[in-house]
Amino acid sequence: MEDFTHLDASNTTVFTSKKSITRTYSVAKEKPLRNETFIQQISLRRNIPCEICGKSFVSKSNLTKHNRIHTGEKPFHCEICGKSFINNSKLVTHIRVHTGEKPYHCEVCEKSFSVISSLVDHKTIHTGERPYSCEICGESFSSGSKLTRHIRIHTGEKHFYCEICGKSFLSNSELIRHERIHTGERPYCCEICAKSFVNNSQLVSHKRIHSGEKAYHCQICGKSFIQNSHLVSHKRIHTGEKPFHCEICGKSFTNNSHLVSHKRIHTGEKPCRCEICGKCFFSNSNLTRHKILHSGEKPFHCEICGKSYVNNSDLIRHNRTHAGEKTFHCEICGKSFFDHSNLVVHIRSHTGERPYYCDICGKSFMHNSHLNTHKRIHTRAMPMKRERSFSCKSKLLIHQHTGERCLL
Repeated sequence: MEDFTHLDASNTTVFTSKKSITRTYSVAKEKPLRNETFIQQISLRRNIPCEICGKSFVSKSNLTKHNRIHTGEKPFHCEICGKSFINNSKLVTHIRVHTGEKPYHCEVCEKSFSVISSLVDHKTIHTGERPYSCEICGESFSSGSKLTRHIRIHTGEKHFYCEICGKSFLSNSELIRHERIHTGERPYCCEICAKSFVNNSQLVSHKRIHSGEKAYHCQICGKSFIQNSHLVSHKRIHTGEKPFHCEICGKSFTNNSHLVSHKRIHTGEKPCRCEICGKCFFSNSNLTRHKILHSGEKPFHCEICGKSYVNNSDLIRHNRTHAGEKTFHCEICGKSFFDHSNLVVHIRSHTGERPYYCDICGKSFMHNSHLNTHKRIHTRAMPMKRERSFSCKSKLLIHQHTGERCLL
């Protein structure tokens, strides 16, 4: 019998059968594999391609799981809500939405997460580490999954399709969020007010309304925000960046939602309807402000004079009258204004822009209020009263001030 005392103890193997001992010993007698050969074998193991998209996998089981993306097969079902998933791990993660279980904890801030990948991504907030860089534009990311999603922006690749409307998405998570629009599912509920949300990030942002927490701070002016997206949009006020452009009139905006609302001026679309009076609006924010008129609620109060306002933006503008602060300046003539909207309207006097069009005669106006006043010429919508009527408030004010007598 051969002497095996020369073998390295660190390579000791426990065998379960005589056959395995014989097979292993015969391999040990052969010349050891070189690193290059080993790497080639690993690459061969990864060469099981998907016949639909060409992506390669290490094993047939991984390929089988991947194929479900194309076939739409979801064999794992949630017993609580009936939702289905491609694999068991996603089902396990989903069930935590119902149970509230968050087993992964951050050692720095003690924040908890339902999946370990979210914890890994979160930790980079503390370290500032962004080890994954895009070779096309140089932008760096905290995780490989974020880089993968980003690269699809350059390639235009959208593998994930909605079976209901056919819309495609860069990632499966985006598709899942989108599908909730069709199903109406809102699995994330606020424990304080019971309001529900499509995704967890919306719930986290909403909770800050209750706590008053504004975790995102502008380093230029110190203003704080509930959501990071609001901070990003705000910073563009300082930089002057307006990356969202209207294809019809060329006007630019700091965020996409403003562009979407603006385009409705051209199309005339007013999808946000008041259930009380039937009035329609370009945006949901305008509808929300309008609804307060019906309730009479003015929840925003001035601490100096006690005057109340329907929304916070009106209060901010009002506060500037006390401070004498005019922070918005015209770069053309130097005139200053209390709020940005007044500056925008003023700039039109220099540019000649008239974005509000009459759909009856085609006449254009600088202000929406001027358009509404003009439309009364076509409709002749004057109140049937003995008192004298005016087509706009400014003429009424002049009439009241001068004491001009009515001719009946």
